[in-house]
Amino acid sequence: VQLQASGGGSVQAGGSLRLSCVASVAITSLDDMHWYRQAPGKRRELVASISKDGTTTYADSVTGRFALSRDSPKNTIYLQMNGLKPEDTAVYDCTADIVRGPIRSHYYGQGTQVTVSS
Repeated sequence: VQLQASGGGSVQAGGSLRLSCVASVAITSLDDMHWYRQAPGKRRELVASISKDGTTTYADSVTGRFALSRDSPKNTIYLQMNGLKPEDTAVYDCTADIVRGPIRSHYYGQGTQVTVSS
C-alpha cells in the first residue's frame, strides 16, 4: 500500500487548507486511516482518524476546526483544516492500517508541509 499526501502550503493564521491522501489500493480494503503531524522538536501527534465504518475521531487540539472525509471512488481521504493557527505548523502525513485477525499492518506515506504564520 502506497500513500501520497498533498495539499500543504503556507497560510496566515485563520486561513484554511485541504490536505489529500491518495492510496494505491481501494480504501474500502483498508481498515483505519489516520492523519498525523510532526512539528520540529515535538512528538508526532495523531490528528484525526477514520475507521472502516466511517467513524471519525480528532485530537482535542483540532476538534471543531479540522474535518476528515473520504472519497472511496477516488481512493482518497481529505483533511479540511479551517481556523489554522501557528501551532498547526508541521509536516502532515497519512497512514493506513490493515487488520487481518491478530495482525495489524501499518502503512506510511510521505508528508506534506503546512506552515501557518501569525
